[in-house]
Amino acid sequence: MTDRPIILVTGVSGFVGSAVARQLAAGGARVRGLARASSARTNLADFPGELVEGDARDAAAMARAMAGVAHLYHVAADYRIWAPDPEEIVRNNLASTRTVMQAALAAGVERIVYTSSVATLRPDHGKPSDETRPATPEQAVGAYKRSKVVAERLVEAMVAEQGLPAVIVNPSTPIGPRDARPTPTGRIIVEAASGRMPAFVESGLNLVHVDDVAEGHIAAMERGRIGERYVLGGQDVSLRQMLADVAAIVGRKPPTVQIPRAPLFPLAWINEQVARVTGKEPFLTLDALRMAAHDMYYASTKAETELGYRARPYRAALEDAVAWFRQAGMLA
Repeated sequence: MTDRPIILVTGVSGFVGSAVARQLAAGGARVRGLARASSARTNLADFPGELVEGDARDAAAMARAMAGVAHLYHVAADYRIWAPDPEEIVRNNLASTRTVMQAALAAGVERIVYTSSVATLRPDHGKPSDETRPATPEQAVGAYKRSKVVAERLVEAMVAEQGLPAVIVNPSTPIGPRDARPTPTGRIIVEAASGRMPAFVESGLNLVHVDDVAEGHIAAMERGRIGERYVLGGQDVSLRQMLADVAAIVGRKPPTVQIPRAPLFPLAWINEQVARVTGKEPFLTLDALRMAAHDMYYASTKAETELGYRARPYRAALEDAVAWFRQAGMLA
């Protein structure tokens, strides 16, 4: 049926974008997916809709992709905790967000869901943080978090000043199937499941199934208030508990050695210098150690109340992630 409205999803080669596109298609939507020509093809195999190539920073490409689009999910982002030039992450995420939103305004898109991150929220001293604690760029730890803060503030300004019909969602830490790259958290799962993490730095994070995050996106499109942000989280879990659960799933002994952060900073610095030579993203980074100083716990109460959002137990998400990594041949 060609009379169905076109829904554009950016970043469909990625972890969350792929999940959003597949959820939409499963519900009968007419999906158009945007991916760069250089994107990995794993999540593009059997794509359930029309696939177009383009860079979200390219105004002409975005104008073409936006033709006839009624609803937009802007999920694409430069999701790296480390880069040889950290400011490149900031430039990429700010430029792509501005270009996509300007193209959506020009095309008369009726409604937008913009994928931000809980990275734009300040921690709350061990208590779950929420939408009432927005961070400034100066408060964000590392280039990625800063990039998401400035991009989110841009969207908010465009809503207020230009009538951009956007709802903002702030996923926490998604895990689950199709983490092809994998994400930084996915790398931890792979290393732990393969028995390559004998020790850890204690921290806390909020883990959520990527398919629940995708459902939250769709709920935000249907019921979210323009200009509002909604945390899409799951369960608060210590890194110790997460690693123990990974070990239990794969039948290994969990790591028991907890390492203080301070002695690891020189090692992280060395890892980053090596990465500058090899071009391979380091497993341990200075920013990751700085982030580990805070329990990254979040509450999804607003999304639950206003959107009807629900997340399954995080252990189920962890089991799905391990199963997918095993099937993809990524586990030792």
